[in-house]
Amino acid sequence: MEASSIKLFRIQALRSFGEVKAGDLGGWVEGVKNLSQDGDAWVFGNARVYGNARVFGDAGVFCDAWVFGDAQVYGDAQVFGDAQVYGDAQVYGDAGIHGNALVSGNARVFGDAGILGNAGVYGKARVFGDAQVYGDAQVHGDAQVFGDAQVYGDAWAYDDARVYGDAKVYGNAGVYGDARVFGNAWVFGDARVSGDAQVYGDAGVYGDAGVSGDAGVYGNARVYGDARISGNARVFDNAQVYGDKPGTPMVPINI
Repeated sequence: MEASSIKLFRIQALRSFGEVKAGDLGGWVEGVKNLSQDGDAWVFGNARVYGNARVFGDAGVFCDAWVFGDAQVYGDAQVFGDAQVYGDAQVYGDAGIHGNALVSGNARVFGDAGILGNAGVYGKARVFGDAQVYGDAQVHGDAQVFGDAQVYGDAWAYDDARVYGDAKVYGNAGVYGDARVFGNAWVFGDARVSGDAQVYGDAGVYGDAGVSGDAGVYGNARVYGDARISGNARVFDNAQVYGDKPGTPMVPINI
């Protein structure tokens, strides 16, 4: 068959290993360089591996997945569904790429990390540990998502942002610049965390709120509505900062 005008050839197992039996037909490769003869690596189903891409170790490429360019899939990593790994990307360890996910550029996905759905990881981004990126989420630039963190929905992280620990970024939220979201913090809705800002502990930032500059939001603090926290401001403990809620009357406060 052909992929991107490149002729591919279906593989057949010469020996039994793992769940593969001698004589089983596999997926499609451009040449022997694409699939290591050492280890238990295999290309299954209608999957395609071509260009200078390599699958080795005990890795598997399944279903209709594509691995191409100079990409590498190795260790015990698995690429499923209609996922694509390409460019100079590397997927390794016990990482899993599923659905229509894309991993490209110089991205690295490793450990027990999972990229699922229509998510994209590209540029020089790193996703590792037990982190998950899914839905339509995007991680790119030099951003890193690791630990047990999750980025999902239409959320995005880029530049040198870090999302880690048990943090969650979701909805249409964005984390960028040198911002850090970690601990058990959660950022969602249309919220933005940028600059050198940090959101951590059990803090929450949501709605259309923005945290920027060198600001910190931590403890059990909440920042929401149209609120803006910037400069060297700190919001912590059980504090709440929020903007106007349409339809809610303002109550005067006596000082």
